[in-house]
Amino acid sequence: MRGIRGWIVALAIASAIAGLAYLLQPHDSSPEHSSNSDAANGASAVRLFAEAMGHPTNQVEGSFDMPANESLLFVFTPTSPYTSDDAGEVAAWVRNGGVLVYASEEGDPELDQALSVSRANGIVTSDVETALPILDGVSKAAGGDTAVPLLPSASQVAVLRSPDGYALGYIEHLGFGDVVVLADPLVICNGYLEQRDNGRLLSDLLGLVPGGAAVSFDEYHHGLILSDFAPQAWLLTPWGSALLWMILAVFFGLLLRGRSFGPLIRREPEVARADAEWAVAVGELLRRSGGRAMTLGVLASATERAVAAQTGLPAQPRERFWSALHQRAPELADELARAEQSLYNASGGDAELLSAAQVLHRIAFPPRPARDHATKESR
Repeated sequence: MRGIRGWIVALAIASAIAGLAYLLQPHDSSPEHSSNSDAANGASAVRLFAEAMGHPTNQVEGSFDMPANESLLFVFTPTSPYTSDDAGEVAAWVRNGGVLVYASEEGDPELDQALSVSRANGIVTSDVETALPILDGVSKAAGGDTAVPLLPSASQVAVLRSPDGYALGYIEHLGFGDVVVLADPLVICNGYLEQRDNGRLLSDLLGLVPGGAAVSFDEYHHGLILSDFAPQAWLLTPWGSALLWMILAVFFGLLLRGRSFGPLIRREPEVARADAEWAVAVGELLRRSGGRAMTLGVLASATERAVAAQTGLPAQPRERFWSALHQRAPELADELARAEQSLYNASGGDAELLSAAQVLHRIAFPPRPARDHATKESR
């Protein structure tokens, strides 16, 4: 009962810490610029403005399904990374006539690669952005204090520039569709639409599709998705930070109480194997690996070394050993030669090979004469 009470106390403390961590998170901010957020850096006003202009709106969530062709899709600062398949689907959708507004401070690696978006290394001032004549009625746009500039190619036409002349937005015709890339999403977020010509900029972006065309918002890549197990999914969301605090509290609670993190698994003592088991294992390994030729060579070489030790002859070089063996023990030499020849000529399977190996073993380790045994007994 005492142990159960301790667990209840530990869980209560962990839950309290997790709840406190969640409450301390700022809920009046939307760093991912969600279309569900009414914060100053949220994008709910973009959705409401599109509906007011006669565009039906929807949110891509639950599963990443691309909207219909000739519609508009807003992608604001993905906090869950795009997969290569997701990025490929977006690029193919644009080529088939879709219009994409891709607004992100640092971009997504896979989506940047699929859309050929290049970003500079460094930041520039972006509080007041100068619009090019391609945007009707827009001369100045107001955004954040700094931004990472873009590096547009020849087919990517800059539409917004920083006070120092760096590109902070461009438009590109891709297949039958268009891609608009913004380095500073704040220029079309809730708290900035009334500043400078930001509202007109949003109106121009909505004008890239026909009246009545659907406008979609990618909320699938905001938060945790099935293919996302990166640390940022745990750290950049309030519930992720709260869950992390709870895990740490439980871990250190168990550690301070001296609790084990699982049942003790005893290691079974090793049992020594007999020599016969090793011989059988090696033989089976050689048989399965097709090591017949190697086995024959090992048996013949071992027998020759044993005969050399019996006769007092050097085993190497092999030619000299055989020449000396024919001179010193011609009968033994003939018997060894016949045994090796029968060993290499064995083609009847394992039984014939075993018979030839037994002959070699008898030559290498000849049995003791019976009279020697009788003489020992008489003594």
